[in-house]
Amino acid sequence: MAPLDAGYEAPEKDLYEVGEIPPMGHVPKQMYAWAIRRDRHGEPDKSFQVEVVDTPTLDSNEVLVFVMAAGVNYNGVWAGLGIPISPFDVHKADYHIAGSDASGIIWAVGDKVKRWKVGDEVVIHCNQDDGDDEECNGGDPMFSDSQRIWGYETPDGSFGQFTRVQAQQLMPRPQHLTWEESACYTLTLATAYRMLFGHRPHTLKPGQNVLVWGASGGLGSFAIQLINTAGANAIGVISEEDKREFVMSLGAKGVINRKDFNCWGQLPEVNTDEYKAWFAETRKFGKAIWDITGKGNNVDMVFEHPGQATFPVSTFVCKKGGMVVICAGTTGYNLTMDARYIWMHQKRVQGSHFAHLKQAAAANKLMMERRLDPCMSEVFPWEQIPAAHVKMRKNEHKPGNMAVLVSATQTGLRTFEDTLEASKAKF
Repeated sequence: MAPLDAGYEAPEKDLYEVGEIPPMGHVPKQMYAWAIRRDRHGEPDKSFQVEVVDTPTLDSNEVLVFVMAAGVNYNGVWAGLGIPISPFDVHKADYHIAGSDASGIIWAVGDKVKRWKVGDEVVIHCNQDDGDDEECNGGDPMFSDSQRIWGYETPDGSFGQFTRVQAQQLMPRPQHLTWEESACYTLTLATAYRMLFGHRPHTLKPGQNVLVWGASGGLGSFAIQLINTAGANAIGVISEEDKREFVMSLGAKGVINRKDFNCWGQLPEVNTDEYKAWFAETRKFGKAIWDITGKGNNVDMVFEHPGQATFPVSTFVCKKGGMVVICAGTTGYNLTMDARYIWMHQKRVQGSHFAHLKQAAAANKLMMERRLDPCMSEVFPWEQIPAAHVKMRKNEHKPGNMAVLVSATQTGLRTFEDTLEASKAKF
């Protein structure tokens, strides 16, 4: 949707202060961005530094977006640390601008872009590909060899005044949300959507039961909402009792505190005393699930992302013929399991990675229709983008999704007119 007033007056300059709005469609030569460089990999408050860099130039199928707000995700922490890989080993650029979620306004389009025009208000999903292989044309673009995550495997993410994206990354912005609310949800929501609905035949169906790890976090909060919206039952796992009410408010059927059990970490050697102790504790955890689902009703699906600490339990509590779907390993990558319960109970272990446009668009439609809440927890000003990542790194962030302001000068702005007025008041 185009802004209501694109006829405002503003000077044409080569560089604008953060929060200053150029004339619609005028692309300055340079911009401010929080840049990471290889020689300062480390904690976010060290690796992220404000720099003046060249504004990206566009290829024929690309779009330049004037960023109003951005989302904070753990891949920004990874990019700063250079762990598990350095983004420079992927894209070879001199500097890296992190950020894989954003809301903003289209400021320029390549000459082959047809679906979008200057002035459209958009949110951005983070999957990129070259579009010219079999998977991108009739298959699954997430299986393309050219698939990459914008803002992590590309050098031009959302923590700058402008960002360069492929046209197929764009989706309409929910107009009932503020810039910051619409900037914080796409990565986690689309990831959760593909995990639940993207792996046939194990797609979520009404009445099924799903165990959701990290139920109060960005991924988990959307998993709970999607499961509830689909008419299925979410069993959320939390680590702090004060998060129980939040998870239940999202529509969970029940909540389990993992600290009530002692079966976490890598699987002990099978048939040892340590294994027997682990097995007994895991059965107690399974009984806690039955207290919610009914005796004998193991979960149809496990929504996994902690990895090393939880994976052995996940593969045990999943029902015969069910699926453990995993998209991350926040507690470690060395996954262990008792293989007997996989082959004899014919369970599926499925890796999942973000989503393609059709899946992201389906999830975004639910947000547009107000069926989902973005679960925005905290908003940080432009100057505190590194601090937001430090907070996430230390796991001190509140439940839900974090956002940062970029060109929006204050929170609560929903229209371009309001945003322009706020900018003029500051500059």
